[in-house]
Amino acid sequence: MVLLTQNRNLTQEEISRMLEITPRTFYRYLDAFERMGFVVVKEGKFHRLDRSSPFFRKITELVHFTESEAVTMRNVLDSMGNHSPEIVHLREKLSRLYDREILQRHLVNASFATNLHQLYEAIKLERMVILHQYRSLSSNTVTNRTVEPFQFLSGNEEVRCYEPASGLCKTFKVDRIESVSVLELKWDYRDRHQTVYTDLFHFSSEDKKLVTLRLDRLAAQLLLEEFPASEEELKVDGASWILKTQVCSWKGIGRFVLGLPGNVEVVDSPEFLHYLKDQPHF
Repeated sequence: MVLLTQNRNLTQEEISRMLEITPRTFYRYLDAFERMGFVVVKEGKFHRLDRSSPFFRKITELVHFTESEAVTMRNVLDSMGNHSPEIVHLREKLSRLYDREILQRHLVNASFATNLHQLYEAIKLERMVILHQYRSLSSNTVTNRTVEPFQFLSGNEEVRCYEPASGLCKTFKVDRIESVSVLELKWDYRDRHQTVYTDLFHFSSEDKKLVTLRLDRLAAQLLLEEFPASEEELKVDGASWILKTQVCSWKGIGRFVLGLPGNVEVVDSPEFLHYLKDQPHF
């Protein structure tokens, strides 16, 4: 069962060799799993137990990590530079559960992972930090910025901070920071921290706009695959699905709708419809 639910494809020959069993015994196990209620899937030469099986569903909702989540955890672990038994064990456990090639392929540079870890610690401890040599594209400058970080955005690619020098809340790109120093200074401006909302399509803003879409089966399935968080806002309506959600920008949801012409209908959202009509591919 462990081999058939790992994040990799295995053939009958490979599993039989690993377990030192005959093909006849292998197929006897598959028959037993099916009788127990598991969903056995065969794709070409490969076999697996589908995670939609009733016995797995509740468990995987609690313990299964997406590929991007596993990569993020591996990056943070690698950034810690700690060879304690706990850290080593966690690294090995991730490597056993997820294909090593996937983890290696997605590894970001060490400085990004280190900065992410430092910012996480600062938010947890409510400390100020110095963003060393931050590269601002808007002002075309490279400067040190002393800020109070309080919120991660866009899948941890950005961090929301209050900057005492300017008296403003600003969003900083983590990959534009050379290094991060966590200070002993506690937050002084908690009341000025303005969190922003991040929509299903990974756009963030203090402003939100309501939009309603009607999707066919294909569009609903693609939405769930690309944006899993949409499951909570997607409702079945006869032979179609209704998505009623708040967005920060028309760009993210617009890209999704324009990519599925004929599969998505805009409902009671005239401002969004007007935006779509102005796009060259509408």
